[in-house]
Amino acid sequence: MLKSELSWRFPKDFWLANVMELCERAAYYGFFILFTVYLTDLVGFSDFWSNTIAGTFAGFVYFLPPFSGAISDRIGFKNGLILAFGLLAIGYFFLGVIFSKVAVLFFLVILMVGASFIKPLITGTVAKVSNEANRARAFSLFYWVVNIGAFSGKTVVPWIRRGLGLEYINFFSAAMCVIALVFALFFFKEIESKEERKSLKEVFMALWKILGNGRLMALTLIISGFWLIQSQLYASMPKYVLRMVGESANPSWLANVNPFIVVVFVVGVTQMMRKTQAVTSMFVGMLIMPFSAFSMSLGPWLESFTGLEVGFLGGIIFHPLTIMMILGISLQGLAECFISPRFLEYFSFQAPKGEEGTYLGFSHLHSFISYLAGGVISGLLLSKYCPDPKTLPVGISDIEKAAYYVNAHYIWYYFAAIGIAAALALYIFKIITDRIDRKKEAI
Repeated sequence: MLKSELSWRFPKDFWLANVMELCERAAYYGFFILFTVYLTDLVGFSDFWSNTIAGTFAGFVYFLPPFSGAISDRIGFKNGLILAFGLLAIGYFFLGVIFSKVAVLFFLVILMVGASFIKPLITGTVAKVSNEANRARAFSLFYWVVNIGAFSGKTVVPWIRRGLGLEYINFFSAAMCVIALVFALFFFKEIESKEERKSLKEVFMALWKILGNGRLMALTLIISGFWLIQSQLYASMPKYVLRMVGESANPSWLANVNPFIVVVFVVGVTQMMRKTQAVTSMFVGMLIMPFSAFSMSLGPWLESFTGLEVGFLGGIIFHPLTIMMILGISLQGLAECFISPRFLEYFSFQAPKGEEGTYLGFSHLHSFISYLAGGVISGLLLSKYCPDPKTLPVGISDIEKAAYYVNAHYIWYYFAAIGIAAALALYIFKIITDRIDRKKEAI
């Protein structure tokens, strides 16, 4: 292999794909971090329905990409990108203009379909314009761009929310997608590779095989326990923080703690655990998750010692609930470093020879399950322990109002219990599968 192949130089379409990915991630996460707040405060859905809708939306964004990818193979990457960013721009824009419930649901479907095209199109472009020698480097750059986009989108939206209004976040997201659409229309060239086409029938057959793989589905369901807790960064945390700390809180910035921790630690953790079984590494991460959720519940406990303000470095002031959120979210990010890369590795090894790519297209089934379940659970818990202030009786005193929130931290006990149950399930899964594998080796 020539040394010249091992470089950081990539063709123009690689960098265009990454710029478009950065715009799309900034748009998506800028929108999604306050999505449930938007559905409750502007559209008028209850906590239960807003979080259920948000969970369903996110779940299908993760479920649909294999099918969207098959369609993209037929219409071409360039046309697919134009379609995707066109739908996204339309969806985001009208969600900032129209707030009737039926119209919002319609444009969320438009947004969901558009978003489902992005992952197969962009990752497919990265794969097609790189070779075996530099593909690892290409995807490492891509991974950084994804996190930079997510980080930047969540960093910008607090100023938009406070300065202009919550609905203007949708216009920011629409503008990001219009920028990406311009790149797709005028600068991106067609790179369709017809010999690699997958039909929708083949995608459905792959899904059927995965659903029939007992070991893989059991692990997927167990790991969904981790992602169900992780999804609360978008489902429960924003409303919890805004209602307990106040409108001055920045749930968007708190959510950025997760990708920061992942970017800093994922390579080191993966290297440290490289000689261990994939399930063992995942189990370490699953053991961390209950502590993550429990830490988030300790805000009131810390407040009882410190009052409403905790000073750092002589001038930086944090609310005690914010401090415990940062700790809990940091532990989540650390757990993700142990779980996510090794789950993908395990998932790929379960695929029949030659079908690894199609199987990996469904590697986010756990996100589909966890967002659906997490949205419903979150909506129920918020309604019970941390209700929308607009639903409280009119004219009550501040003391009476506070009584409705005295047990708000109980929300995180439920997710800690889910984390414990998932860790125990993974431990049992490891014992059973190790025993089965030993018997196979002995034959």
